[in-house]
Formats: sequence, C-alpha cells, structure tokens
Amino acid sequence: MNIIFPELLTLEKLQKKNMEKTWRWFGRKDRITLDMLRQIGVEGIVTSLHDVPNGEIWTSEAIEEVKSYIESFGLRWSVVESLPVSESIKYGGPDRDRLIENYKVSLANLGKAGIKTVVYNFMPVIDWIRTDLNYKLPNGTYTLFFDKIRFAYFDCYILNRPDAENDYSAEEMEQVNELKKTITDEERNELVNTIIVKTQGFVNENFKGNVSKPVELFNDLLALYQGVDKQQLRENLKYFLNEVVPVAQQYGVNLCIHPDDPPFPGLGLPRIVGNTEDIEWILKAVDVPNNGFTFCAGSLSSGLHNDVPAMAQKFARRTHFVHLRSTDVAENGNFIEASHLEGRGHLVELVRIFEREHPGLPMRVDHGKLMLDDVEKSDNPGYSFYGRMYALAEVSGIMAAVRNS
Repeated sequence: MNIIFPELLTLEKLQKKNMEKTWRWFGRKDRITLDMLRQIGVEGIVTSLHDVPNGEIWTSEAIEEVKSYIESFGLRWSVVESLPVSESIKYGGPDRDRLIENYKVSLANLGKAGIKTVVYNFMPVIDWIRTDLNYKLPNGTYTLFFDKIRFAYFDCYILNRPDAENDYSAEEMEQVNELKKTITDEERNELVNTIIVKTQGFVNENFKGNVSKPVELFNDLLALYQGVDKQQLRENLKYFLNEVVPVAQQYGVNLCIHPDDPPFPGLGLPRIVGNTEDIEWILKAVDVPNNGFTFCAGSLSSGLHNDVPAMAQKFARRTHFVHLRSTDVAENGNFIEASHLEGRGHLVELVRIFEREHPGLPMRVDHGKLMLDDVEKSDNPGYSFYGRMYALAEVSGIMAAVRNS
C-alpha cells in the first residue's frame, strides 16, 4: 500500500513561495561560521568581498573563491551586500567615471558567476546612525538606540558643524545645551566611537582600520558634499544608474538600493531614499526591473512618515531583497530596534505581502538583540549570533503561519 503524504505533493509549490532564509556573513574572519549557519536553517549567504578596497575591481577569481567556499557547506551565495559605491561617485568627483567603469566590471563578473542580487546604498559619508549600541532593556538584553538630542549634541558640539543648530528646533537646542552642561568626557568619546568608529568601521571603507582622528576625518568627508543638495545627489545617482543598469541587464543582475537609515536628513547631508516619493523617483529614473529596491523594514519604519505595509504593497514587484527587522519610534524622533514580532515594521503583514506579490525573495533578519554570552563577544554591532538566531526563529514562525493560513 502506497502512503501519500499531502505535504510532499505541494512541497515544490511551497518552496517557490517561501522567502529564502539568508544571513549576513562577514567572511572567513567572522567567528560565526558557515557550519553554524547551516545548522540553524540558513539557506543562503549574504556577503561581500570585504578585503577589496572600495572602487577596486572584484575579479572573477576572487568571486569564485568565496562562492566555492560557501557552496562547500551546502549553501549558496544569494546576495551581495554590498558592492560599495565610492564617495566620489556620490558627490560627483573628478574620478567618478573611472570608478564607475570599475563598478561595471565587478558587476559583470558577479553576473557571470551566477550571483544575481546586488545591494548598494547612496548614503553620503555615513551609513546607518545610532547613538547607543548597547542600550539595556528590562529583560537584560541589549539593543541599538537613536537619541535625537545626543545626535544633535554630536553635530553641534563635537563636529562643530557651522550653523548646525539651524537644523533643530528651539526646544531641541534647549535640551542639547542642557546636555552640554552635564555630559562627561567619557560620554563624549563614546558618542564619537559609536557614531563614527564602531558603526562605520565595518560598513564603510572610509573608517576601516585604526582611525586616529575620527572627527577630523569625518569633517573632511562632510566638506566634500558642500553644495550637493538633494536634487544634485539625485542627479548623481541617475548618472550612476544610467551607466551600470545596462550592465546589470546584460548579465541578469538585479541591483537593489538600500533605503537611508534613518530615512531623514542629518549633519547637513541630503538623503534621497527615505520615503515613497524618493523610491518612485529612483525606480522611474531607469525604469527597468534590474533597477530595484532592498526593502529594509527597519530603516523605513524608523521614519514616522512611512507606512511600511503600504510601501511593501506598492514596491513589492521591484523589490529584490528584504531586510526583516522593526523599530519603535517616539514622537520626538528617538527610535529603538523592536522585537521582530512587534513595532512599526509589521513583519507579519510584510511576509504576507511579499509571499503573495513576489514569492521566493531572499530575506534576512537584521539587528538582533545582544544576549547571553554574546555580550562578551566582539561581534559587529547588531550582528551577534544568538540575537539573530532568535529573530530567525521568530520570522520562520511568521513564514510558516502565513504559508498555512
């Protein structure tokens, strides 16, 4: 007698609908090994050629070496995060054409290797911004936190940016000046380390290595963007896209820009990927599927102006990669990483939308809580093992519930 298991009859169908469970891995130097990841249900790897300086070509040999290593563990290199865009391309420097040509070669080499999803961002100088990397929660875990007043203090009294106070309300500046009276040298130094050194050190080529004068370096980089407003930054992005998207089309690569984190201007720098209108502009600038979007629910949810589920519904078909995390935001602009089951990200609804509108997308959980003995480890901020494994279990539950509903 043959026993037929109904779930096996629909397995192929279910696999096509399921989002691919991926994990950001920082290469062989990462203490979180590929063997560990396959044991916890990870299917695909999100990584980069971390040893190649920004602007240099990713050779086919270097790409194949990493790809083969990943595949030796029964995993696949699903997403490149990121193929970095050099600052000179963003502000329109004299060497941007040479750097764009290098970018095109790297993109072609990735496509020829069968790696078809490539993340990039167009955030000037600074990637994601937080003011506290170890904010202690009542349950004893730690998370990432953004305090607008401390950030304004950093802007006005550490960077000493000219006319910075004009970017804040009178009430906010009153709080900043009160903080100025009480903040200690240790707290000032920690603010610099948090905003510049610890955070940007692993996501931004500008701050890798031993940065002896981070504030001076930071201000030098800000100066490169003098006269670059939102419209000019948009035009620089469009110039870049007009050059690289045809290469992406030729080799079947989906480029997907990451939203700004947080999705509002800061430090006098424009932000151009922060709301629905911004995303529409980018997708229409070169209106082909290969010019797509990384739907980072955490970044988008940290702006009170964004309706995250509505944005998912609107941009699902042009989304090529999903970051599933969430935030809670106060009316004063402070925000904190929320549980993956809570917050403004509405991850249950997002999974439902993406599995209906664009099934099979790669997704990764992001910015897990720091917990257990990971507290003693030296992981990159937001990228501890147990916190992300916990989040992956939560999201796997969401996916199963949506699939069976």
